[in-house]
Amino acid sequence: MSKKVNELIRIIPLGGVGEIGKNMTVVEVDRDIFVIDTGLMFPENEMLGIDIVIPDITYLEENKDRVKGIFLTHGHEDALGSLGYVLKKVKAPVYGTKLTLALAKMRLREENVKEDVKFYTVHSDSRLRFDHSEVTFFRTTHSIPDSVGVAIHTSEGAIVHTGEFKFDQSAKGHYAPDISKMAALGKNGVFALLSDSTEAERPGHTTSEDVIAAQLSDAFHSARGRIIVSLFASNLIRMQQVFDAAHENGRKVAVSGKSIQRVNDIAIRLGYLHVEEDILINLNEISKYPDHEVVILATGVQGEPIEALQKMAKGTNRHVKIKEGDTVLITATPSAGLELLLAKTVNLLYRAGANVLTGSRRVHVSGHGSQEDLKFMLNLMKPKYFIPVQGEYRMLKTHAKLAEMTGVPSENIYIPEKGDVIEFKNGGMRPAGRVTAGNVLIDGIGVGDVGNIVLRDRKLLSQDGIFTVVITLSKKQKKIVAGPEIISRGFVYVRESEKLIEDSVKLVTNIVEKNLAGESFEWSGIKQDIRDQLNSFLHEKTKRRPMILPIIMEV
Repeated sequence: MSKKVNELIRIIPLGGVGEIGKNMTVVEVDRDIFVIDTGLMFPENEMLGIDIVIPDITYLEENKDRVKGIFLTHGHEDALGSLGYVLKKVKAPVYGTKLTLALAKMRLREENVKEDVKFYTVHSDSRLRFDHSEVTFFRTTHSIPDSVGVAIHTSEGAIVHTGEFKFDQSAKGHYAPDISKMAALGKNGVFALLSDSTEAERPGHTTSEDVIAAQLSDAFHSARGRIIVSLFASNLIRMQQVFDAAHENGRKVAVSGKSIQRVNDIAIRLGYLHVEEDILINLNEISKYPDHEVVILATGVQGEPIEALQKMAKGTNRHVKIKEGDTVLITATPSAGLELLLAKTVNLLYRAGANVLTGSRRVHVSGHGSQEDLKFMLNLMKPKYFIPVQGEYRMLKTHAKLAEMTGVPSENIYIPEKGDVIEFKNGGMRPAGRVTAGNVLIDGIGVGDVGNIVLRDRKLLSQDGIFTVVITLSKKQKKIVAGPEIISRGFVYVRESEKLIEDSVKLVTNIVEKNLAGESFEWSGIKQDIRDQLNSFLHEKTKRRPMILPIIMEV
């Protein structure tokens, strides 16, 4: 607990609430601002053409001189994926564990971020002193090692952000949680707890990784042909289990996926991934080994592992084609919107002759705590106030109910929306307005230049296509010189819709000639008339509404 009396404490989630991913929480203690995580989210189905989504950091830009540090809880992209974009706008030191910072630096190099950034390595015994508070850390168990929770100590007690966590009684080494430190925080007084809600709807405890390791080993032992394992590149605990099972069963491992090579090199160099000598082979070398000695890792981010499997099943992957006798282990849980892709891929794999084992066959388990794990965290921390974070709204709501079950009064629980300001002042908690928050869409090298209007246009184009009208006019002679020419894309097949095209040409000709016959006319007025009348005509004939794009040229 800070000796200095803090007059104002505010908590502002800028991302990670009402959604999965894009984690970012702002904690203000008097004038100091602490940022916990700078994550990204992969696009939802309706975000056509968008590569990634990051939080809107307008509030941080407006208050950049007050930002004391960015604290990363772990090395997944939902925690550090937008770091490069944030650092271009807000110059602040970055704090994280050894592996987390190594992965963050790798990402900044990939994004060619040239900012001069100060990185500070922390561990579970680190204690950082700032003007108005102190910050400490505690180890948590997650699917990537070196994950931590963050505690910001104020005169009211600690504000604790758990990061992403679960409890696993068999976790050891870099995955072992600091339960004693969590309990000590609770004993000393937790003012507000911000806790991971991803699996709040799942009853019981999250299955132990020892169970998964045993199941993987059994699957490796039973397989008679090649084994293809699908996983995310940053799921190091699953990767370690695959390497261990391969070693136990005398198999070589070949890796398919660019991102895994860089993550592998860092994790092995820093001692977070242990691979026996001569296990790794090049993907080009798999034909030199008998099928029963080969394991192929299909890795990547977002949908890449699943897409790689689909290409293998279709026979379009350069190096690997699924064949009779292959065993496929899918240990990557698809994010929202990718379930259909996974279902189609499993069908293709079966058609190609593979035996498929998915999460339902105990070859994968979540890296997040289920209900009993979440209640255990609540009982350890004994918070005065509780704010569920990192989950869709129904998950946050369920987590709030779990907090009530452990004794947190309902009036001390706040379910936030992005941008909500939760203020603690004069001994009480209250909502205190909102700050700018939302999604910034990244498409190629464009950051934030694609908004709702562009997405709406893309959606219209994807539904009914485009209908372009090109016409050349002589303003002096007040007559049509060339056209109208109709170009249709994604609306109708022109060769089979000649009558519709002819009638459209006549309609446009009449519209233009009528406008030209007047004493004065404007290009914008002619274009609007074409859009309005052509839209009504095409909808009457086809019941579709393509995007109509009139192009008028002048000679």
